[in-house]
Amino acid sequence: MCLLLLSRATSRRGSEKMLEKLASSPQAQLIYTGRYSDAGLKPHHSLAGYSYPTGYPSGGSVHFSRLQAAALFRPVSYGKSSPLSASSFLGACPRPPLLGWNSPEIWRDREDIQPCRAILDEDLMETNSTAAIIDGKLIAEKIRQEIAEEITRLKSETGGKVPGLAVVLVGSRKDSETYVRSKKKACKEVGIASFGEDLAESSSEDDVLAVVQKFNDDPSVHGILIQLPLPKHMNEEKILAAVSVEKDVDGFHPLNIGKLAMQGRTPLFVPCTPRGCIELLLRSNVDIKGKHAVVIGRSNVVGTPAAMLLQRHQATVTVVHSRTPNPAEVTQRADIVIAAVGVAHLVRGDWIKPGAVVIDVGINPIEDPSTKKGYRLVGDVCFKEACMKASAITPVPGGVGPMTIAMLLSNTLDSAKRAYGLAN
Repeated sequence: MCLLLLSRATSRRGSEKMLEKLASSPQAQLIYTGRYSDAGLKPHHSLAGYSYPTGYPSGGSVHFSRLQAAALFRPVSYGKSSPLSASSFLGACPRPPLLGWNSPEIWRDREDIQPCRAILDEDLMETNSTAAIIDGKLIAEKIRQEIAEEITRLKSETGGKVPGLAVVLVGSRKDSETYVRSKKKACKEVGIASFGEDLAESSSEDDVLAVVQKFNDDPSVHGILIQLPLPKHMNEEKILAAVSVEKDVDGFHPLNIGKLAMQGRTPLFVPCTPRGCIELLLRSNVDIKGKHAVVIGRSNVVGTPAAMLLQRHQATVTVVHSRTPNPAEVTQRADIVIAAVGVAHLVRGDWIKPGAVVIDVGINPIEDPSTKKGYRLVGDVCFKEACMKASAITPVPGGVGPMTIAMLLSNTLDSAKRAYGLAN
């Protein structure tokens, strides 16, 4: 393999010659180090005739920092057409936008991840594990009991009125249908009235918006949940924003997220899974104030709001994402780790600081011929390895999952109490 290295000392003319030499070598790779402005290189440049290696961290995705840039690309087979010339490539160099490049969140493919191995063999696990298991199922059951008791009091004070949750399902995805059934079952167990509207996959955006408006106008509905994902032809942001902010029990309305991000503001609702993570820490007597917390993942659903919540609890927060060059090193400094990337066993035992508390949000199916279904669910954290280092950890399943539904019920109850003038 031919490897060409362009440094800050490389002249523009020299850069062009090297790029032209690179283009003539089918197995060549090029790495440019230095500020992209030095040679006119553009971060994440769409270069015809070249393919960027993707994946993290083994793939080496294209990324430029302010002080040290590193762009890696490979020429691909382009048939009779020629790739973009070196001079054209170097000449196209707009500055990055203020809010950064809108690049996809790409983590390692599951096939590329080494199998999770226990540091000690299974027979020694129980005697050598340092970690207490945070039983999310047990804590969620306790919260549900508290909610059921509050609903009983609510009924007596309002002449029999109860909270109401409406779930809008579009399409027939099996996983979404399962989630909706579990939410309706949970509502019934605590005394929340559930409403549902199932729409066909082919429904229009206007059809969904009409259903949302119907529930917005219904005084017996205190929470509206849009089951995600929506079909690709629908504008998810527009539909979520159509939910009344007073009924946004999922916590994704722009006003609720915006207030969560601002000091001195209080959102009506907090997203259920991040809230569940914090509730697990608080109910396990984990002191968050002053601790260094690392959130692995920056999704709108979990990672970003979880980081905001930790900051509100006075933690110093670092977010690790697919472009973080040294995720293991960063995570090793964390007192609290929240992993939410959806990659099985990404976080290994050597990522964990001794005594850290680990909240594993990931739910990933992996093949397991020994089970009836042919697969089992695992988290983003290699549980066996992490147990040797952490002081406490959530299992998968039975950790964060039950808390998400418990927080949805809690948000719905809070909405009903506000509607009936009984909020604290």
